[in-house]
Amino acid sequence: MLPLGTAAPDFRLKDAVSGRDVALADQPADRPLLVLFICNHCPYVVHVRGEFARLERDYRDAISIVAINSNSPATHPQDGPEAMRALALELGWGFPFLFDATQEVAKAYHAACTPDFFLFGATDDATAPRPLVYRGQLDGSRPGNDVAVTGSDLRAAIDELLAGRTPGSEQRPSLGCNIKWTPGNEPDYFASGG
Repeated sequence: MLPLGTAAPDFRLKDAVSGRDVALADQPADRPLLVLFICNHCPYVVHVRGEFARLERDYRDAISIVAINSNSPATHPQDGPEAMRALALELGWGFPFLFDATQEVAKAYHAACTPDFFLFGATDDATAPRPLVYRGQLDGSRPGNDVAVTGSDLRAAIDELLAGRTPGSEQRPSLGCNIKWTPGNEPDYFASGG
């Protein structure tokens, strides 16, 4: 997992809905930033994706959200940009849904699965790095475990951050489907099982 305190890795990716490039530098420095690694087909994402719209609604005035899909459309065409656009429009997501065609952004974030969540703090200086304060699960709900989807773990971290406190370091890793790496492009942390 990416160590807490790590500066948000840079990105510039195309939004599947608008077609515009969206970059880390475009996100307001004075607001926390939530980066979601998701895709269209993963049953873990399908199970919780309604919560993404609720998070956006509940925190739209306080944080910025971007979602990134790093799955290879060569092996999973249902996760390609056209399908991403259709899904985002269907679910009414207002946050950018970015396509990581080279999978380099996923590697920079040490993203391992879908969904995977990374919450970065705000800064007073637009040139200062944003520190990672949370990388963990949305909540304890999983497909088939009868636990309600509430976003409780992630929401608690966001609320702590907005209250001026750093979320605790006891964070449960997210659980989901492995990112679908293009064959031969798997990162060292995936190939080694770490």
